[in-house]
Amino acid sequence: MYAVVDVSGKQIKISPNDKVLVPTLQDKPGSTVKFQKVLLLGEDKQVSIGNPYLQGASVEATVLGHVKDERLIVFKKKKRKGYRVKRGHRQGLTEIQITGIQK
Repeated sequence: MYAVVDVSGKQIKISPNDKVLVPTLQDKPGSTVKFQKVLLLGEDKQVSIGNPYLQGASVEATVLGHVKDERLIVFKKKKRKGYRVKRGHRQGLTEIQITGIQK
């Protein structure tokens, strides 16, 4: 069984017991999160597609912790002007483990 879930504007394909990195959630590590915005459910050869979401379908997950993504370097330069700016950015992410998918 698998599902496609909308989490903070990102569509993520998940299966039970998967560990997934999603955009930062406000929940504390160890707490349970329920996602109601299920776009698609697949089971064997049967696929259910929502319009835009499936009614009554949900996904439960446990928050494992908060991490930061790899460093991204943003370098700006204007030639012959002496303008150079170098900045770094690390996106905040939340690691979750999928505990169940309900139809």
